[in-house]
Amino acid sequence: MEHSHEEIKKHVRKYIFVFVALMALTVITVVVSYLHLTITTAVIVALFIATIKGSLVAAYFMHLISEKKVIYITLLFTVFFFIGLIVLTMTAFHDQVMIPHVS
Repeated sequence: MEHSHEEIKKHVRKYIFVFVALMALTVITVVVSYLHLTITTAVIVALFIATIKGSLVAAYFMHLISEKKVIYITLLFTVFFFIGLIVLTMTAFHDQVMIPHVS
């Protein structure tokens, strides 16, 4: 299976674009860290940027962008259960029973 020179150049250009995008998002993350944001806002912004970066890595470097529907369904189930576990953990953390200290 041979690939033409132009096809290889096209793939290399795509990987260079993703690399530049990841570097730009890393710089944006550092710049945002110096802004005086509330903790909640800073976490939301950081998670948003990290989600974009993770999506780029998964789509291009893990080749998920060209995968079949079964992979996406599995990925959606994983995200669904991950969010469910986070929600369960957070609700359990906020629903602790306070046991009085007996002396």
